[in-house]
Amino acid sequence: MTGSEFIEKLKKALENDLSEAQVREQTAFYSSYIREEVRKGRSEEEVTGELGDPWAIARNIISGMELQNESGGYQYETEQSRQRSRYQDRDLKEQGNGHIHTFGFKGWWQLILLLLGIIGILVLVVAVIGGIFSLLAPVLVPVILIVIILRFFGRRQ
Repeated sequence: MTGSEFIEKLKKALENDLSEAQVREQTAFYSSYIREEVRKGRSEEEVTGELGDPWAIARNIISGMELQNESGGYQYETEQSRQRSRYQDRDLKEQGNGHIHTFGFKGWWQLILLLLGIIGILVLVVAVIGGIFSLLAPVLVPVILIVIILRFFGRRQ
């Protein structure tokens, strides 16, 4: 798909859920990215193929905006800092395999859920290890005692 087709599909997918300014911002970013990659010698089809489905990208953008609104996570960001972080993301994308994963906490409840999850995993690991020892103890304790007794009497001779 060409760059203009990609941008048009992205715009249509975003129009119903985002403000006009947000749609312009997102489409301008992807247009700029496609133009820069084409200047580097890549074809538009190659760049848009790497980006993936515009509907899936739009869905991710919209859900990210919804999460930001739900958590009350309004963040002040200048246009310059936004561009800088986008270019840093793009540079990371060029260095790696084309996938960028981000992870962050917008609300206190997400941090609590993470901590509870970690505690739950630790309890599960301890329970599994304890279960293994309780199953093996009736067999291992007599075997270890026999080995110790045999070594003790074996050295006396």
